[in-house]
Amino acid sequence: METFRFLLIALVIVVPIRIFIAQPFIVSGASMDPTFKDKQYLIVDELSYHLNDPVRGDVAIFKYPKNPKQYFIKRVIGLPGETVLIDNDGNVLIKDKDGENIIELEESYVMYEKGGSLERTLLMDEYFMMGDNRSGSFDSRSWGPVGRDLFVGKAFLRLFPLSSIDILPGQFRQ
Repeated sequence: METFRFLLIALVIVVPIRIFIAQPFIVSGASMDPTFKDKQYLIVDELSYHLNDPVRGDVAIFKYPKNPKQYFIKRVIGLPGETVLIDNDGNVLIKDKDGENIIELEESYVMYEKGGSLERTLLMDEYFMMGDNRSGSFDSRSWGPVGRDLFVGKAFLRLFPLSSIDILPGQFRQ
């Protein structure tokens, strides 16, 4: 009877946390190198994006727009209404909603590769997502922006490997 009571209390506590607040995520692939490595185990904060919108620099987990059963991890680069410009050297420039100000992102976390240029203006509910390993990332450059409704949460805790435990891993603000 005591075991049953313990299990019931554990379920009452754990299930709502798992459903509404946090979930596990295992990094798959090298698209977020050097920030995240393949097979790293993360805890995703699902609550933040219910209360606030994603911010440039967040490492977010979202449903892949072409197949919502797949989950991706990428960095938020462009925000709603902005224009994302990528030059031939791989530099990322952001033009604000009014088109008056252009900033170049300082991205010390990125593994660069020169590539083609791109210009994309985002709608009011769209975000431009890119992996930190630009040459090895399948991201918004290939399949377009991510709708706000596809965001699951942001990387809150890296638990494995133990040598890499970190709170808010990969967070970068500009």
